[in-house]
Amino acid sequence: MNAIQQIVRRALSPWQGTLALKAMTFACIGVVNTLVDFSVFFLSLQTLTSIGFSQDSKGTLIAANLTSWIFSVTCSYVLNSFITFARESGRKLAVRSYAVFVLSGVAAVVANTATLLLVAQYAPVLVAKACSILASFVVNFSMSNFVVFRARRPKHPAGAEDPVAEREPA
Repeated sequence: MNAIQQIVRRALSPWQGTLALKAMTFACIGVVNTLVDFSVFFLSLQTLTSIGFSQDSKGTLIAANLTSWIFSVTCSYVLNSFITFARESGRKLAVRSYAVFVLSGVAAVVANTATLLLVAQYAPVLVAKACSILASFVVNFSMSNFVVFRARRPKHPAGAEDPVAEREPA
């Protein structure tokens, strides 16, 4: 372990396993997902507009939003499985957990899309999209923490070392 890793580990050690650290990490990953979401959303919107769909129609906004959501939810699952909820997931990707993650994200995409459509009536699309991302953050983190990646009882015998803890980076 190098000196920088030791400093970071010591600085974060009081926070390890806490809801605050998970929320902060989830938010940082959310920044990456926001870039993915915005990029894919506006690329989809531009593509749909260039083939004749109206940028302001609800159908066009919904199609672009759902496309960007599919990309960003996949990115979110991968990053959160390996970082935010590494202990709970064992740093493994699985079809079943991805499906649960996607299904739990349906509540977030509904909140996201409803917010987008509501705010777009009163503000520019860029502002509406930003508000929709904020609304979905609250729903996404709650569902991820309390449903998808909730702490499970260890499968190893009492007193044995936690195999996931041993694999965490130093």
